[in-house]
Amino acid sequence: MAENQNPAATSSQDTQRQIRVQLTSKQEDIALPENTGPILVPTGLRRYALSTLVNNLLGNDKPIPFEFLINGSFLRTSIDEYLTTNGISAETTLEIEYVRALIPPLHIASFEHDDWVSSTDVLSATAPAGSASIVPGQERILSGSYDGLLRIWNMSSQIVATSPSATDGGHSASIKAAKFVSPSQIASAGLDRTVRLWKYAEEEDGFSGKLSPQLELYGHKSGIESLAVNASSNRMLSASSDHNVGFWSMKKSDAPAAPENLLPSAAVRNSKRRKLNSSVTVPQRGPLALLSSHTGPVSAAIFDAKDSTVGYSTSWDHSLRTWDLVTASLVDTRTTSHSLLSLEHLPDLHLLAAGTSARHITLIDPRASAATVSAMTLRDHTNAVVSLARDPHSPYGLISGSHDGTCRIWDIRSTKTDKDGVVGQSVYTISRKSLEEEGKGDSKRVGGEGVKVFSVSWDKTIGIVSAGEDKRIQINRGEGVLSSVSK
Repeated sequence: MAENQNPAATSSQDTQRQIRVQLTSKQEDIALPENTGPILVPTGLRRYALSTLVNNLLGNDKPIPFEFLINGSFLRTSIDEYLTTNGISAETTLEIEYVRALIPPLHIASFEHDDWVSSTDVLSATAPAGSASIVPGQERILSGSYDGLLRIWNMSSQIVATSPSATDGGHSASIKAAKFVSPSQIASAGLDRTVRLWKYAEEEDGFSGKLSPQLELYGHKSGIESLAVNASSNRMLSASSDHNVGFWSMKKSDAPAAPENLLPSAAVRNSKRRKLNSSVTVPQRGPLALLSSHTGPVSAAIFDAKDSTVGYSTSWDHSLRTWDLVTASLVDTRTTSHSLLSLEHLPDLHLLAAGTSARHITLIDPRASAATVSAMTLRDHTNAVVSLARDPHSPYGLISGSHDGTCRIWDIRSTKTDKDGVVGQSVYTISRKSLEEEGKGDSKRVGGEGVKVFSVSWDKTIGIVSAGEDKRIQINRGEGVLSSVSK
C-alpha cells in the first residue's frame, strides 16, 4: 500500500518530527476509501489541523468538525505530546480513528410551572415506554412537581392533562419521581410515601386528556426519592429515605395486600364509609418485597438494562448494592468514599454511573471480576450530581443534572490525566435558560442557588429534557450530539 505525503505538511518538515498515521472511521458515510494508506504528518498537529486534513482528503465543500481517538481516548494534545506521554516512538504507524465532533444542543423550549419541578420523562416513538404509533408532533412530556401534581405536556408547551388533587385520589405531598410505563399508563411516587399508578387517556383532538387513579401502593415509612419501571415484567423499584428499596408489581392481582399500619388512618377507620361517600375508590396494595440492607437513605434504584431480574441501588451510606430480584436477596455491595445520589446503567460498557455529593460521577464495574470499585471519575460539576441519563445515540455518552444549575454531557472517551490519575471531562455544558432571561448572562449563582437541576432525561426524538428549582422544564436538542461508534 502506497504511503501518502500530506502536501500541507511539507513546509514544516524541517522543523518538526513527522509520523505516519493511518486514518480510519467506523462511520461509513465519512470513511476514507479502503486503499488510503498511511499519511506522513508533522507530530505538532492538533485536532483542528487533523480535522482540516480529513476534510481535504474527503473533498468536503462544507467542512465537518471531527474528533480523533487513539486507543479509545480522545486526542486532547498535539500528536507529539501524546507520543511523549505514552512512550510511543515516532517511527511507528499511529492508528487514529475519527468521528463527528460535538454539535452543541440548542435551547428549544421551556415549560413554566408554579412550583419546583422534581421529575421529567418523555413519551415518543423512540422512548422506552413509547410506541411506533406516536408520530412526530404527538410526543408528550411528563412532569412531577413539588405541588403534588403530575402534568402531561405537548410539544407546544400546552398542558394536556393534570393529575387530580389529594381529595380525588392524587398525591398528598410533593412528587419526587414520575415515569411513563406505556402510552396509556404512568407511575409516580413522592413524599407522601406512596407509589401510584395512573391510567392515561387522551381525547382525539390531542389537546385534552385525563389521568385516572389506578392503584395505590403502600410499604415505605418515609418519602420516596426515585422510581424505576420495567414494563415487560410489570415491576417497579422505588428508593426511599426509610433505607429500603421497594419492589412492586404493577398488576393489582399480583400485589399483596397493603400493610394496614401504613394506610392513611382515615382509610383504615372509615373504609366502608369511604367507598360509599367518595367519588374515587382506588385499590390499595403492598410491595412484593422491601429490600433492606442500606444503612442510610436510598437515593436511587434501577433495573439492569438487559436483565430485569437484577436491580441496583445507591444510598447516602456511600454504597452501591446489587440485588437478585427473583429471591429479593443482596448479591453484592461496593463501598465508595462519598454519598451516592443518582444512578444510571451503561450496559454496553458493563458500568454503572453514580452521581455523588462530592460533585463528581463515579463509574463502577459491578461485576464480581472487577479489580477496583471505581473504574473512572468524571469531574467538572461544582455541586451535588442528582440525576443521570444515558445517551440514546452512543454507548459512551451520559448526561448529568446537578445542584450547580447545569447539565453536563460526557463522553467517557474524553479524559485527561491529573494528580488523581485519569479523569473524565464533560464535553458540553447546558445552563438554565431562566438565568439568561433574568439578564444574568453567563453569571453563576453560588452553588446553583435558585436554578438547581433536579431531573434530566435524554430521548432520541425530543432531545435533552431537564427540570429544576427554576420551576421549568427545559428542552435542548442537537442532532447527533455525540458521535456514535458502530459495533
